[in-house]
Amino acid sequence: MSPGSRGFTMVEVLVALLIFALTAVVMGSAYVNVLNSYEIARKVNTRDQDLDFARSQFLAISDLQTSETGQEFDDDDRHIKWTADIEPANTTDLFTVTFTYEVTSTSLPEPQKTVETFMLMRPTWSDPAAQSQLRQAAASRIAVLQGRQQP
Repeated sequence: MSPGSRGFTMVEVLVALLIFALTAVVMGSAYVNVLNSYEIARKVNTRDQDLDFARSQFLAISDLQTSETGQEFDDDDRHIKWTADIEPANTTDLFTVTFTYEVTSTSLPEPQKTVETFMLMRPTWSDPAAQSQLRQAAASRIAVLQGRQQP
């Protein structure tokens, strides 16, 4: 080699290859993480859509007994079952609902269960006798607050 020509030494080439290899490994693992995140997001989105569908089925039912019994449906390889425990609140036509949603699938190691509790106003579920008692009690509380009646 002539004294005026310069090139890369073997050490410089090996360092460049090492940097390239490390960059490739980091980029590859980042890509795999992105793919895993998309898959997890897809599963969560599917689960949320099924839960929204089950909740909409529940809200469409006007009969108290049918609402508490619940329903079942299949979606792809999943079997979905929902039930509801419904308790009247201390306000006319207001109920406390404990909504239970369970998914079983061949791809899941064990059933996934979700329980939600919410308040729901549903006049069709009210017992007329209990409804009139609650209204009378509310009227009495209002009269006491307004000073028209003694406690």
